[in-house]
Amino acid sequence: MSKHAAAKHAVGLVVVAALGACAPKEVPIVEHQGACTDVFQAQVCTWARMQGDSVIDVGATVPLAMIENAPKEMQMAWPPVPLATIPVPDSAQQATGLKHMTIFWESMGHPPGPYLTPHFDFHFYTVSGEERAAMDCADLSKPTALPAGYSLPDVALPPPLAEMTGASTLVGLCVPQMGMHSLLTSELESTGTFRGTMVVGYYKGNPIFVEPMITQAMLMEKGPITLPIPSIPGMVRNYPHSFRAEYDEAQKAYRFVFADFSGS
Repeated sequence: MSKHAAAKHAVGLVVVAALGACAPKEVPIVEHQGACTDVFQAQVCTWARMQGDSVIDVGATVPLAMIENAPKEMQMAWPPVPLATIPVPDSAQQATGLKHMTIFWESMGHPPGPYLTPHFDFHFYTVSGEERAAMDCADLSKPTALPAGYSLPDVALPPPLAEMTGASTLVGLCVPQMGMHSLLTSELESTGTFRGTMVVGYYKGNPIFVEPMITQAMLMEKGPITLPIPSIPGMVRNYPHSFRAEYDEAQKAYRFVFADFSGS
């Protein structure tokens, strides 16, 4: 190699090295642990995967033991008392609209008709636990717009529930310390029994939660579950647009995953 060519080669190596040093390093994806709570002799935990300040997905690990150990009968209370209230990781609270989750076991289901079967309610809220606990259903304002294909029904209660609640009708399916529940119109009009669905919740006219509501029977199948999240008018900017539940045979647990956050 001539001295001129060698010099050009050396310069080229310096330039390549300099460019390599300036190239941005790939930010790793890190899983942040939330909190864990015992539910039916099993630990349910929240988590979030973050890439820097951006959220990849948020979710919860739900052991099969929790589903298997759910009692056939539960004493009714009004307002209903959650089995668990679990915050999502602080980092995810800042990066998304999700603040905490609550879990309810409906051993006999609840009205209206399609939901009168044993199932779990997993509410993921965009408001704080304090705000949720203060909801008394005194304000029965309904939202001006619902997701396409959803309804916010007023549900007549059977005598035992009416006596317990002191009301003959739940306007907008409003439950104290939960909020209103909007449901798929096709399900509400169906004579069949639901298996899994995505509920969208409201209070004072504003959307405040998304809720995978899943039957015990479906969860016991250990199969993958996908529940569409609709476009929600008025929801916080960066809410999740997809939900799936994946069963891990080695861990004997489901991994609930909210993903596709807008604005993140």
